[in-house]
Amino acid sequence: MQILAIALGGCLRAPPVRYGLTEDTGGHIAYILGAMAALARDPRVERADIATRLFDDPALGRIHAQPRETLSAKSDIIRIDSGDRRYLAKERLARDRAAFTRALIEHLRGADRLPDIIHAHFADAADVARQVRDELGIPFIYTAHSLAHDKAQMMESSPALAARLREEDRAIAAADAIIASSRDECERQLPAYPSARFDRIHRLRPGVEAGNVPAGDLQRAEKLIEPFLRDPGRPMILAIARPVRKKNLVRLVEAFGSSPELSSRANLVILPGLRTGMKQGEEEQRDVLLDLVDAIDRHDLHGVAAWPSRHDNRHVAAMYALARRSRGMFFNPALIEPYGLTLIEAASHGLPVVATCNGGPSDIVAELEHGLLVNPLDPADMQQAMLRMLDDEVLWQRCSSNALTNIGGMNWTDYANGFLSIAQDIAAGAASERMPRPARMLISDIDNTLTGCRTGARRLSAFLSRKRAQVGFGVATGRSFVEARRLLREWDMPVPRVLIASVGSEIYWRTKRGFVLDRDYAAALDDGWNAQAVLAALADIPGLVPQAAIEQRRFKCSFFADDPGVLAKVRSRLDALGIEAKAILSHDRLLDILPARAGKHAALAHVAAALGLPQGSIVAAGDSGNDVDMLAGSERAVLVANHHEELRGVAGLTHVYTSRRSHAAGVLEGLLWHERRSRPREAADVAA
Repeated sequence: MQILAIALGGCLRAPPVRYGLTEDTGGHIAYILGAMAALARDPRVERADIATRLFDDPALGRIHAQPRETLSAKSDIIRIDSGDRRYLAKERLARDRAAFTRALIEHLRGADRLPDIIHAHFADAADVARQVRDELGIPFIYTAHSLAHDKAQMMESSPALAARLREEDRAIAAADAIIASSRDECERQLPAYPSARFDRIHRLRPGVEAGNVPAGDLQRAEKLIEPFLRDPGRPMILAIARPVRKKNLVRLVEAFGSSPELSSRANLVILPGLRTGMKQGEEEQRDVLLDLVDAIDRHDLHGVAAWPSRHDNRHVAAMYALARRSRGMFFNPALIEPYGLTLIEAASHGLPVVATCNGGPSDIVAELEHGLLVNPLDPADMQQAMLRMLDDEVLWQRCSSNALTNIGGMNWTDYANGFLSIAQDIAAGAASERMPRPARMLISDIDNTLTGCRTGARRLSAFLSRKRAQVGFGVATGRSFVEARRLLREWDMPVPRVLIASVGSEIYWRTKRGFVLDRDYAAALDDGWNAQAVLAALADIPGLVPQAAIEQRRFKCSFFADDPGVLAKVRSRLDALGIEAKAILSHDRLLDILPARAGKHAALAHVAAALGLPQGSIVAAGDSGNDVDMLAGSERAVLVANHHEELRGVAGLTHVYTSRRSHAAGVLEGLLWHERRSRPREAADVAA
């Protein structure tokens, strides 16, 4: 497969990249370079090239005037000459887009072979990719990086903002698939656009390089900040961001500087891009840098704050390591952060984080469990989080350990595998595959049932692929639709025939047109359901804390419970108020409230009826509390060996096979056991 990425803005070049050199030279460039390097390493990929604008500006580097720059044996940066050789900031790029598009199409027409797929970064590149597809038939994938949806909620409407929203909606409508990094983008921001289709949205988590830093680089980083600091050995509060208003660096300085306790105990180190003086660069950059210096002066932070004007990639990596060595933290104070690649970089060095609660950081911190979230508009909240991280040794150590343990799940190899899976489906037209009704089905939970052991997952996946004409595959999970597909892709499981999501409150069918929501099932759950009444009824129960907004679904209210005993209180409260609902506790702390007609078993029964299958032809598999009703109510069930203690009552039921093996290997063991048991019954049915 040959892949072409398109990105129009910023100073895109081979490493070392001078991040922050211009307003548009930011994290998306690290993303593109990391993704394409991983794809180029994959033996299934012949070429992984990047197309960008050619410009000639000596102050930004002569390399940007070179038509081609080699990244690796299978990857180049191809700079397209549109005829305008000036560097253009994002506001002015639109004027050059038509010329760039014509030049790119002409370049592709002259190539020995066309790319199989284009990956467009930002909506302007998606517009270029759409025109390339119209001319040359190459499908494209779109990654937005930073959507205007939240910006539109926070700012007064303007013609420029309205135009950007329309352009993003056109990109969403035109793309053959959309890739985003965070659940927030996939499940809240993108669906807010009129043209969004949930089945085209995929979540792929970007990777990060290993956090090993040579001793020489640590010394270079120390020398970079020592001139600013009286006591370099203090805990370091580190921030790395471009000097633009949405990164909220000035408020971080204000929060730090207005707390005598913080400024007397810690150092604030900010890497706010690159500069050669306060009067150079784009207007917004100049304004933010002046505001930073003004805040440092007003709070008299000289000697406890550092803001070097020059740094490179090695300095950045070493600064994370220095911050960890000082028992400090990384702080991302952005007003809105679409993803937050710096939080992953910090994790790779074992550095705890404090981050904005708006956008991708809520996903990253929840998955890596390596920090705290704050309101970026509330300096007091920011101060409290910084002080807590400084004071609580147990918290700091837990966050640091979690970071190093959990970061392995975020790597570029998994990203490349996921990207190729999506790209190959698009190129092959996988949605046109016939979807015959299966004679039998496996419907399995995902977390710790299908996942947990790579060897077992490969064996089960191979069996299901080999037997797909006889055994259909479906999943029933507490995860959202987007997250379920991400996990199945990361574990190389087959695409399911049916996907039961959000603890049995949503059903999605795979069809020739992609996945579609089962609206009949949704209509049945809607009758008499009032999520707001549930939330109000449980608001004052001690030990019950609502989960993040993204976990709340149309037919699911989700909480954290600090004690399994709270389940009885919840059920009693709902009964007393006459609210017909089902309360499900899993892993002793995750509590979901669903309509009385919902749940995994109810969804499984609906699937059986929709397919015209007897429930005895479906094998259900699971491991935790939210699988109880599905396993107990099914005629044939599998309980994997690693099941949670809360399922001990299910283990003794005669129709439930408890596997000797764990995870997917246990699912396969139980499925084969039920298959063997069903043959005499099927033979008797035929004889009758």
